[in-house]
Amino acid sequence: MKANAMSNFQIVTREDFSDVTYLLEVHHPLMAKAAKPGQFVIVMLNEHGERIPLTIADFDRKKGTITLVIQAVGKTTKQMQQECKVGTTLYGMVGPMGIPTQISHAKKVVCVGGGLGVAPVFPQARGYKEAGAYVIGVLGFRNKDLVFWEDKFRAVCDELILCTNDGSVGMKGFVTDGIKVALAGHADIDEVVAIGPPVMMKACADATRAAKIKTMVSVNPIMVDGTGMCGGCRVKVGDKVKFACVDGPDFDGHLVDFDDLMVRLQRYTKEEKDAHERWSESCRMTKQVGPSALHALGLSKKGRAPQAELIELPDPFEDAPGG
Repeated sequence: MKANAMSNFQIVTREDFSDVTYLLEVHHPLMAKAAKPGQFVIVMLNEHGERIPLTIADFDRKKGTITLVIQAVGKTTKQMQQECKVGTTLYGMVGPMGIPTQISHAKKVVCVGGGLGVAPVFPQARGYKEAGAYVIGVLGFRNKDLVFWEDKFRAVCDELILCTNDGSVGMKGFVTDGIKVALAGHADIDEVVAIGPPVMMKACADATRAAKIKTMVSVNPIMVDGTGMCGGCRVKVGDKVKFACVDGPDFDGHLVDFDDLMVRLQRYTKEEKDAHERWSESCRMTKQVGPSALHALGLSKKGRAPQAELIELPDPFEDAPGG
């Protein structure tokens, strides 16, 4: 079921988890009714905005809302961080897209989320719990100040293993260390679900490979149209080429070619940095010159975001929060 795009979708809740991570709850009753764990949406901030894929972090059928947890790493997500407030609207939001997570009949499941991947693994943990499984949550963050949704996970997990890189809360270590703790305490784990940066998901798949435990990962490569027509979201899975937007985003982590995926994620780094720099310069102009000068340049001061600092985009090869 696809909701109509090119409409105004109101933001009813905004929450900031850190300087770069924020939550938007968007009113969209039809999509909330149709959404399932593992699916994503494609969002446009304004009429001329970039189309960006965002995994659904939560949905509330009674309230009619979709929750997105976003990290401000590029031009569009940084602009959304500045402009998306309660009462404002998104120009377009289409979905739910992708094949929903297949909630199996597994009796014991480990749901792993690293950094921003903590948010989209929540609907899967809840789905397995509702299906009667024993759910072990493994969540990873750099430090205690970046931890979010701990209470939500405790409500749906039978056990929760919290990992921080510096040991400021929970156990000190990466999510792979948390997986080892879960495996040591439970010899009957049927499945592992891992969501996070590619390097983290690769490490999770390596951690379960020897034990031959089914390990599913959520792959989010570069997407353009979200329908499989552009071919931008190609990912190698075993000896086949899949399209993440229509064949995924969930794939067998033991078969995904993560090295190829990480190279592909770097493909448009320069263009993304250039776009962010142009937008940041525009922000500076609207702040430094008066209305008459803006009018002469064909710009409007109304609705312009304040100055944003230039940022370095994350390197998919580097360890990410919780990775």
